[in-house]
Amino acid sequence: MMAAMTSFAFLSGSSFLKLPSQADRPYAIAGLAWDGAVTNRPGARFGPRAIREASHMLCDGIHPHFNIDPAPYLTDLGDLPLPNTSLEAMRVAMAPSVNAMIRAHHMAWIGGDHSVTLPLLRAYKSWLGRPLAVIHFDAHCDTWEDHFGEPSGHGTWVYEALQEGLVLPECFTQIGIRSAGAREARDYVRTRGGQIFDARQLRGLESPAQLAPVTTAIRKRLAAHGNPPLYLSLDIDCLDPAFAPGTGTPEPGGMTTNQVLSLLEELADLDFVGMDCVEVAPPYDHAELTSYAAASFVWTYLCGQLARRGATRPA
Repeated sequence: MMAAMTSFAFLSGSSFLKLPSQADRPYAIAGLAWDGAVTNRPGARFGPRAIREASHMLCDGIHPHFNIDPAPYLTDLGDLPLPNTSLEAMRVAMAPSVNAMIRAHHMAWIGGDHSVTLPLLRAYKSWLGRPLAVIHFDAHCDTWEDHFGEPSGHGTWVYEALQEGLVLPECFTQIGIRSAGAREARDYVRTRGGQIFDARQLRGLESPAQLAPVTTAIRKRLAAHGNPPLYLSLDIDCLDPAFAPGTGTPEPGGMTTNQVLSLLEELADLDFVGMDCVEVAPPYDHAELTSYAAASFVWTYLCGQLARRGATRPA
């Protein structure tokens, strides 16, 4: 496995919830400090560091809904050392570490721009031997066939994942989509058999009860296809810029932190195999709002998965 560098979650120093790094923990966080594929404002390479620092505000780390302290189960494997100029070189460099990490830990990946998700999905499909179901929070559909003339980027990974058979089209769910784009791109997931809950549909729906049609539809899709392995990809720009100004491609009219937290909490009993949180760009943040939201989302996801597997808060 490649050497990792800085750390996250309850680690010492610049880590998530100030924990010491212990490789034998079943859950782990790793940073993907890469933003070489952005189309607007760079800066997401600094996201992992900012998310870790924001996690220090989570105090003792006991989640108020799940009543779980993830500290005994969680480690921070640091940032993967990645080249910062070549997209393909970055993806090649990721592979050895990612392949080893997903076999040893339930991973939460912190980015970094959204181009990192494609090699992650390649690794998970190779490991599991089957395509994945995906829940994708984003302002953008990420289904463009090219990246402003280049073959791949942070706006093409969904299209590429579907073309490569890495994901099950019928079990691909997009939430929060609202950016400009040709209808063919915006509807691509739906035309392939998936489902989309765009930001307009979600306006005014924040509580678990109000969002029940969304969570019910996701559950029905998964059950109808035998509950395949499920992956979460959360682009922080799914949030309205009022809640997450620190991102490279902000889009007005987005989701609230309440909406995302309600959905993460309500879907926590699903059998996820991993997740990523991407596109946090600290240079454009205000009062660390974006980093705090990202840290809370990752923490909530991990606590929910621990609760699903019967973990308890140590006495």
